[in-house]
Amino acid sequence: MSSQTKRSFKGAAQSLLIVVFASALGLGFANLAGVNSIEIGAYSAVFVCAVVAFAVNWLAFIPSALAQKDTYYDTVGALTYLSVIGLAASYAWPLDTRAMVVAAMVGIWAIRLGSFLFSRIHASGGADQRFEKIKINPPRFLVAWTLQAVWVVFTASAALAIITSQQTAPLDGPFWAGAAIWVIGFAFEVVADSQKRKFKKDPANKGKFIDTGLWAWSQHPNYFGEFTLWFGILVMAIPLLTGWSWLTVISPIFVFLLLTRVSGVNLLDGIAKERWGDDPAYQAYRKNTPVLFPSPPKG
Repeated sequence: MSSQTKRSFKGAAQSLLIVVFASALGLGFANLAGVNSIEIGAYSAVFVCAVVAFAVNWLAFIPSALAQKDTYYDTVGALTYLSVIGLAASYAWPLDTRAMVVAAMVGIWAIRLGSFLFSRIHASGGADQRFEKIKINPPRFLVAWTLQAVWVVFTASAALAIITSQQTAPLDGPFWAGAAIWVIGFAFEVVADSQKRKFKKDPANKGKFIDTGLWAWSQHPNYFGEFTLWFGILVMAIPLLTGWSWLTVISPIFVFLLLTRVSGVNLLDGIAKERWGDDPAYQAYRKNTPVLFPSPPKG
């Protein structure tokens, strides 16, 4: 066996080990977080939803790996949210007002973000540079699809806890406060994405970075909106959380760490530095503009 073949086997084994670990982590988390949820058969609804999240992504992986394409990766992510929320709502029906509002919130967010990402990927030629190297390597590509399922399980956990809870709570302070926080976050995400889309469509802005609108208040206002809306859903869940279901506090924390430490900010900042790192205007922008949490422009 050649050294190259050995390295290939080793790499594949490592990737599959990550898949097993990530799956166990996501399913184990769902099993604990769903301790207060209704049951579907012999399992908690949250756990069953987690199984569905992995199944959707693994099924989508098969044709994507065969075609070596990542065109529908983000779209499948949105469909996964819709699948688990729809499943949870159907088994918990009829829903109380809190659960119905949260299900609608996640559905609206998933449809909006999924359609936005779908149009963006097709506008850029149907390929995502994040997967340029790994989509030709099935084990590594499978890791990406598995991690997307984990992302859905962790992020949607507070929403699932609300929808599938065996208990109900009146429309109290946490409900209204959380709903207001969600609206603020959703508005930030939608407006920021819209502003950036319009900026890029203007030929006069070719090769430039955006520093207007919400982007003058934050370097990543869309990511601020993403974190904020999931934090709002967690606030809405607080009256229903007891015991192990408090694990769902990880929802906005996971989103924050993912966006600031893993893929979002780090990836985009690296690309931006390559393009405009020597530009004094960009250096001033980075110095004077908060990375995530917005504040009024200086000067």
